[in-house]
Amino acid sequence: MLTRVNGNTFFIPAPTNIGVFQFKDRYVLLVDSGSDNQQARRICDTLQESDLSPKYLFLTHSHHDHSGGHAYIRQQFPGCKLMAHQNAGVYLNQPALLAQHVYGGQPPAGLSRSLSFKPAFPEEEATPGIARIHDEKFTIVELPGHAPGQCGVITRDRVCFLGDSLFSQDNLDKYSFPFLYDIGAQLKTYEAVEKIDADYFILGHGPDILDHDQILKLAEANRSNLNKYLAMIMDLLDQPKSREELLEEIIILDDLNPDVLEYYFLSSTLAAMLSYLQQQENLTMQVENGRLYFFKS
Repeated sequence: MLTRVNGNTFFIPAPTNIGVFQFKDRYVLLVDSGSDNQQARRICDTLQESDLSPKYLFLTHSHHDHSGGHAYIRQQFPGCKLMAHQNAGVYLNQPALLAQHVYGGQPPAGLSRSLSFKPAFPEEEATPGIARIHDEKFTIVELPGHAPGQCGVITRDRVCFLGDSLFSQDNLDKYSFPFLYDIGAQLKTYEAVEKIDADYFILGHGPDILDHDQILKLAEANRSNLNKYLAMIMDLLDQPKSREELLEEIIILDDLNPDVLEYYFLSSTLAAMLSYLQQQENLTMQVENGRLYFFKS
C-alpha cells in the first residue's frame, strides 16, 4: 500500500520500508528495494497500481534486506538508475563481503546464503549534501555506523528516510544488541540524526511515521542502549576475558536466544565494541596460553 507522508513523498510499509518520491511526470525515486524478488515484486505491483515508474533507486546501504530486490526492480523497469554512496558501492559490487566480515573469513555456506543478493553496480554516486535528481532537490545525509556508506535522504517535503541509522523502540526491545560495524561512527550518527532539519522521518524497519520530537527521543534511546552495552563490557572485564567468554556472558545476562546467523551478528558487533573501547584507551589485549584476552587499561 502506498502511504502518503507529506506532499509528493510516500512510503510502502513492508518488512523493509520503501521510500517513494513522485516527480511531476509520474516517475519516482525509490528508497531501498526490499530483500528479495518477492518483496521487490510487491513494490513494483504497488507502483503500477498507481501508474508510477521508478526512475531512480537510492540504496541507503548495502545490507541484503535493503538491497536484495534491486535486480528485479531494474529488470521490470530497465531505465531505472541505481544510486548509492561510494563506500556502500564496494559491498554492493561484491555482496559476499558482508558475510566475510561478519564471519571473519570465508563463511560457511548457510551464512553466505542468508546474506546474499545479486551484485549491484550504482551508475550514480550519492554524495552527502544537496543533490539535484530529475530536476528535484534532495539532501543526502551520511549516516555510517550500522554499515559503511549508509546514507539518509531528505525530500523537499521535509521527509527523511533514515535507513538503519536508528532502530525503532520495538526493535530495541526485541533485538537489544544491535548489529553495528563502527561504534565511533554510530555515536556520531546519533548526533547527526538529531540535527536533521526535517518534519517527518521513516525508519528502515517499523510502521510509524515519526515527527522530530519522536526522533530525538528515539536517538537518545538508541544511544542509551549502545552505551549500556559498552558499560556492561567494562563491568564484565573486572576479570580478563576472551571475546567468546564476553559474548557468552552478555547472551546469558540479557537472556538473548540467537540462532547461528544472529550469533555471528552479535559476535561481529562485540568485536566492533571492543575495538572502540580500545581506541578510547579503556582496554588492552594480550595472548595468554593460546587465547586472546581483553583487560581494562
